Amino acid sequence: MQALSIGFLGGGQMCEALLGGLLAQGTTEGAKVLVSEPLEARRKYLEQKFSVKTTESNSEVVTTMGKGGVVVLAVKPQVAAAALNGLTMSPETSPLFISIMAGVTIAKLMDMGVKRVARTMPNTPSLVGLGASAYVLGPGASSSDGAIVERVMSAVGLCEKLGDEKLLDAVTGLSGSGPAYVYMMIESMADGGVKNGLPRDVALRLAAQTVLGSAKMTQGEKHPAQLKNAVESPGGTTIAGTATLESLGFRHSVISAVTAAKERATELGKL
Repeated sequence: MQALSIGFLGGGQMCEALLGGLLAQGTTEGAKVLVSEPLEARRKYLEQKFSVKTTESNSEVVTTMGKGGVVVLAVKPQVAAAALNGLTMSPETSPLFISIMAGVTIAKLMDMGVKRVARTMPNTPSLVGLGASAYVLGPGASSSDGAIVERVMSAVGLCEKLGDEKLLDAVTGLSGSGPAYVYMMIESMADGGVKNGLPRDVALRLAAQTVLGSAKMTQGEKHPAQLKNAVESPGGTTIAGTATLESLGFRHSVISAVTAAKERATELGKL
C-alpha cells in the first residue's frame, strides 16, 4: 500500500505520538511528512527524531498536501480559528483534514472553512502505540476518506467509527480522560502494597503489570464480570477485596467520573 502524504498543524505531544506510529507502521515515510510548528526548538526536535520536514507556515502544509494528502489538526482548540485563518481550501485542492481537537465540532470546523473533515478523539497511550480512538466523518468527507482516517489512527492503536458526532463527548469521557482514572487506580494499588510492607518500586511494577495483563485478558471472549468471578474464590481474599470496593462505591465512582468528563466535553463544545 502506498505511503500517505501527511501534514500536521501543530507539533505537540499528539503529533509526536501519531507521527511515531505512522512511520513505524509504514503508513507514511519521512519524505512525505510536513509539520508546521511555531517553536523553533520543537521543529528541530521533530526533524532530528523523525527525519521529517517542518515549517512555520500552516498554509505551506495545506498547499503541499493537496487533494491527495492528509492534514492532522493538532493545535490547541483555542487557537484553531487563528491556525485556519486565510488558508486556501477549495473542494478541488483541499486535503482530507483529521481533527484531534477536543470540543471543536464539525460545524465549527466547517465555519472555519474546512469542508472535507473527520473529527476524532485519540488518547495519550497513543504515545506507546496502544491508543484508543473513535471518529466521525463530516458531510464533506466520503467513505473512502473514512478508510484513510482508520488507516491513520490505527497506526497508534484501536480506532472505532461512530455514526453520531455527539457520541464523541462520551468517548472523551471514557477513553480520552480514562488514562487518568487508570493511573489513579495503579497508584492506589501500589499505595496499598506499600501500606502492607512492599517496597514502593516493587509495588508500582506489580500494580502496573496487573492492570496491563488484566486489560489484555478482556480482549478475549469472556465478559469482564466473568473474569472477575473467576478470580473470586468462595470465602477467599479476592471476594473480600471486591466486596470492600463495592461497599465504597467503586463502580459508581468510575461511572460518575466518565459521565462528568463527558458533560464537561459537551460544555466546552458550546463555547
